[in-house]
Amino acid sequence: MIDLFIQPFLDFEFMRRALFGCVVIAIGASPIGVFLMLRRMSLTGDAMAHAILPGAAVGYLVGGLSLPAMTFGGVIAGFVVAFLSGLIARTTVLKEDASLATFYIMSLALGVLIISIRGDNVDLIHILFGTVLALNDGALLLLCGVTSVTILALSLLFRLILMESVDSQFLSSVSLWGAAAHYAFLALVVLNLVAGFHALGSLMVIGVMLLPAASARFWARSVGSLILIAFLIGVGASVLGLLASFHFSLPSGPAIILTAGLFHIVSLVIGREGGWIPSYFRTSKVMR
Repeated sequence: MIDLFIQPFLDFEFMRRALFGCVVIAIGASPIGVFLMLRRMSLTGDAMAHAILPGAAVGYLVGGLSLPAMTFGGVIAGFVVAFLSGLIARTTVLKEDASLATFYIMSLALGVLIISIRGDNVDLIHILFGTVLALNDGALLLLCGVTSVTILALSLLFRLILMESVDSQFLSSVSLWGAAAHYAFLALVVLNLVAGFHALGSLMVIGVMLLPAASARFWARSVGSLILIAFLIGVGASVLGLLASFHFSLPSGPAIILTAGLFHIVSLVIGREGGWIPSYFRTSKVMR
């Protein structure tokens, strides 16, 4: 049992680095994912995850697989897309989700095109699916920095973001900080997506943010409990996914996301807050 679950992390530094990086990502991504779910913005988060790809691709075009260049490019692209989608929603008949969807499609195609101009298939796979088993000191410092900023910002703006997530119209009617809370939250989404992008790639990073949050909804109702359970599921999926990757020679990023998906399926079936089996027994009791 020790050889199966613990020995890989004791013997190999790259496994310890990968686990540390995934835990740090889960600390910041769990509350962000819960708020995305509460705001019914899950697909918006997915669109923004792909929207950072052109910026990261331009950074790659300028500096190769350079952490600062790709990070700066991804952050700029994420902020530009978030701002433009909001502007289009407020100045045209197109809703924000539709404008984000159009940016998502164009951004994904543009990012792949830019990478293909200079790089090869290895570089493309690196950017799309990440290299969680090859996290260096710079990537870990970036993850720690973004997570620290996220926790600090949420500790200061928690009530505002929560109220804006639950009833944005009410917040706008009683406070001038509604729009500020909205854009502050989008900024945190972009920062966490860009940081996680270096570990899990642009296609996988949104999974570690949304799947644990969606799974937690079947186990809890309060926001605090949702965040805690989402974090535990994220860490559990990271540990089991890394072990599956190590023992069965699987791609680490997809293995982590699929493990989180298994947690979600289990929660969907047996979760006490709306899972299929508990809901069936409750319905049976009511009918009796």
